[in-house]
Amino acid sequence: MTDRIEQAKALASDARMKILDWLKNPGNHFAHQVTGDPAEIGVCVTLIAEKLQMSQPTASRHLDQLRRAGFLSVRRIGQWSFFSRNEEGLSDYGRWVRDSL
Repeated sequence: MTDRIEQAKALASDARMKILDWLKNPGNHFAHQVTGDPAEIGVCVTLIAEKLQMSQPTASRHLDQLRRAGFLSVRRIGQWSFFSRNEEGLSDYGRWVRDSL
């Protein structure tokens, strides 16, 4: 069972909300990614940290909280981690909020 309180906490951050917004259309925000198409493989944590203007460890903590909440998926290619939205997890949470309130 998904912890709904932890999901709500994951959304209670301007930085995490920005990440989710940017990853809706990653090609618009991360077209300069050279490793691969961000819409196909996700976005490298380094580029997300740069766009947030924060250190990579801090950005990684934000990304991990969103991942644990079920809102992001991570794909590992070699030593790199690429993040994308988990639309199923986001939709599930949205349905739960709508049905519960």
